Amino acid sequence: MTTDLSKSDIENADNNQESRSEEDLRESVGQIASARDAIVAQVRKRIYGQTDLIDHLLIALFARGHVLLMGVPGLAKTSLVSTLAEALDLNFNRIQFTPDLMPSDITGTDILEEDHSTGRRFFKFIKGPVFSNLLLADEINRTPPKTQAALLQAMQEYEVSAGGNTYKLERPFQVFATQNPIEQEGTYPLPEAQLDRFMFRLTVDYPNAEDEVLIVRNTTSTRREEIQPVLNAQRILELQQLVLEVPVSEEVVRYAVNLVRRTRPEDPSAPDYIREYVSWGAGPRAGQYLILGGKARAILDGRLTVSNEDIRALAAPILRHRLLVNFQAEAQGLTTDDIIARLLEEP
Repeated sequence: MTTDLSKSDIENADNNQESRSEEDLRESVGQIASARDAIVAQVRKRIYGQTDLIDHLLIALFARGHVLLMGVPGLAKTSLVSTLAEALDLNFNRIQFTPDLMPSDITGTDILEEDHSTGRRFFKFIKGPVFSNLLLADEINRTPPKTQAALLQAMQEYEVSAGGNTYKLERPFQVFATQNPIEQEGTYPLPEAQLDRFMFRLTVDYPNAEDEVLIVRNTTSTRREEIQPVLNAQRILELQQLVLEVPVSEEVVRYAVNLVRRTRPEDPSAPDYIREYVSWGAGPRAGQYLILGGKARAILDGRLTVSNEDIRALAAPILRHRLLVNFQAEAQGLTTDDIIARLLEEP
């Protein structure tokens, strides 16, 4: 099992880490920390509050992770992602998922064309909206599994197949998907395999009173702030590569792995309440994302050292959609967040 990193990504990181000195790494980390502040400043021109959400999206961006956003309609999820794309100077597309959406509506399709000079007919591939840098899959659970699966290859392999041909996606490529947690009629739950492709599952909450006043005041006037690009696609790819080069101690790696293993009921290290309330625990991809996310969190904070606290801070959004609680937990009102919080209380 692998994450969304290709073999060439890992080999490049290994080669660069050997040739790049610690001084160079520290300078690069300082640059990405400065870029983070500039990006947040641009996003805040249109998005009020949601500090943790913005931070997690940036962590996912630099760790090459996809994100699943859970929140009721009207909380500016689409505006947040489109504004972030502007600040990063990335191509942005949005797909509204509906029950009649077809896989070709996402990936693209072959159309028959005719050369008027020769009369020869040929098929031409018309790219779908998946060919972008940031793709917003809006209400992804409103379309059947067959169409949901059209994203799997793109999310994992950075390519799509159509008409017997394979087409590479331009990098960076990341999917930010949304789900409405309160309206389940006519929806199709995401398969576990597809859920596992998402680095984070984030909850978008209501704004506080002061932020809501700002939202209402500034969105009911002619005022619209212009967003100035801070980075571009090439620079983002370089910074994503930097994340791979950040060193991590053996202690932190073992802490992340042990945390993941303790979520599995059959593992000898699992606490009694895991065996009692959890049917399935997290797989190795969770540990990979904990380390990648910890690296990204550290350098966005201007640090070259990843700590156990970085792992703990990202445990809930990485693990909550990878644990499956049983009927006994549901009967007692226990959620995956409750179980993760209890795990983090232990040494």
